[in-house]
Amino acid sequence: MACLLSAAQRASVGVLFVALWGTVLGDRLLVVPHDGSHWLSMQGIVEALGARGHEIVVLVPEVNLLLRESRFYTRRIYPVPFDQEELRNWYRTFGEKHFTDRSWLSEPQTQYRKLMVMIDMYFINCQSLLRHGDTLDFLKAGKFDALFTDPALPCGVILAEYLGLPSVYLFRGFPCSLEHGFGGSPNPVSYIPRCYTKFSDQMSFPQRVVNFLVNLLEVPLFYCLYSKYEDLAVELLKREVDLPTLFQKDPVWLLRYDFVFEYPRPVMPNMVLIGGINCKKPDVLSQEFEAYVNASGEHGIVVFSLGSMVSEIPEKKAMEIADALGKIPQTVLWRYTGSRPSNLAKNTILVKWLPQNDLLGHPKTRAFITHSGSHGIYEGICNGVPMVMLPLFGDQMDNAKRIETRGAGVTLNVLEMTSDDLANALKTVINDKSYKENIMRLSSLHKDRPVEPLDLAVFWVEFVMRHKGAPHLRPAAHDLTWYQYHSLDVIGFLLAIVLTVAFVTFKCCAFAWGKCFGKKGRVKKAHKSKVH
Repeated sequence: MACLLSAAQRASVGVLFVALWGTVLGDRLLVVPHDGSHWLSMQGIVEALGARGHEIVVLVPEVNLLLRESRFYTRRIYPVPFDQEELRNWYRTFGEKHFTDRSWLSEPQTQYRKLMVMIDMYFINCQSLLRHGDTLDFLKAGKFDALFTDPALPCGVILAEYLGLPSVYLFRGFPCSLEHGFGGSPNPVSYIPRCYTKFSDQMSFPQRVVNFLVNLLEVPLFYCLYSKYEDLAVELLKREVDLPTLFQKDPVWLLRYDFVFEYPRPVMPNMVLIGGINCKKPDVLSQEFEAYVNASGEHGIVVFSLGSMVSEIPEKKAMEIADALGKIPQTVLWRYTGSRPSNLAKNTILVKWLPQNDLLGHPKTRAFITHSGSHGIYEGICNGVPMVMLPLFGDQMDNAKRIETRGAGVTLNVLEMTSDDLANALKTVINDKSYKENIMRLSSLHKDRPVEPLDLAVFWVEFVMRHKGAPHLRPAAHDLTWYQYHSLDVIGFLLAIVLTVAFVTFKCCAFAWGKCFGKKGRVKKAHKSKVH
């Protein structure tokens, strides 16, 4: 019969039905990422959501570092006023700033300036996006169900308010402990170390004094860093805006840590811990890297990387490091794109890129030299590799402290360390069995969980899309003033009652005393004068 479909036609209809079914059932998600390492964790979540049939649009500056195309999402490109060469130069300059000499007195100012370099760079992207009329018109007509962003820089937070979309935040907590300050979590300074202090949760009295003072500086620091973004929000929303209030709408916070790594502390119900989400099962090494590993013999290898943003260092420091690496028997795979140090030893191999997680998962890996970024730290934990940590900026100092206090690594100051310091640190973490035992214990604890971090993240993004937000998880703390939150008005009221009662009681007692004893005393005195 003519109405009957051929097998090929039926297959075509089936494919079309599946495509339409995915479109109908899938929600629309708008993603506002940050370039660089911040994108690495978000990318895995976005691609997993795309594989589940959701329609995803990722806002991408036309000049970027890692925001590549994918079959799992659509990129919406917006223009920026710089080219690829300028971007590379900016990253190169930013990396070099980590190795400039400074005293301990100038360290806070240096760290602040480095943060501002990064924030100013991304501010240009944000400004270009929020002032690009065609992109804003596209987004307003897009009928998205939710917005997914990294709130370390608040461009996505501002855009969510402009579009009226519920939000999901993916965050490590940098800078100023924003996730807890804005999330409404109890944040006692007595045992929760503040950012950049490099304290553990076991603080001495002098450390608690410093911790208290740093806590007082967090809000002013936030405004110093983000005041330009608040001005941009006022310009876009055409009303006065308090930026912290935008963070407090009703987001779900996906926090990229867990309490194997982070110090235990209270969290709110809209905060979900997904530490180690970037960890993957190690793949088989390529022929090139497998050959390097096999050639290392019984001594094994050391993996060395300072992250995606730092691949070149000053020549003098590079030679110092090369000298240290030549003092150990292990083969060192060093991700480095700068000029080859003239004193590079035979055991050290320079590569422009390395499969970090796959190498860390190899049984012949003995140690990991890292800048202590959260991605690298978790890959070290997941694969059970002890670390030598050379923190450079931001949260890396605090990350290193957390691993060091758990006996799983050694921290060195990259500016002050000598060749012997680095060599001795490597020998310590490789030869002292306690470091391997401690990192394996952390790895076992981290992997012992009911739900994988990626599955948990995907669930909560879908939850927000299904229910158009999660306002039922929003704490009432956001509706209170600071004095109400700390019950200062209640304490003042009760104190006023106590003082009033005490005052009235005193007056009553004084009056009674005067009535009972005052008159009699006057009579006695008068009688005594008569006798005389």
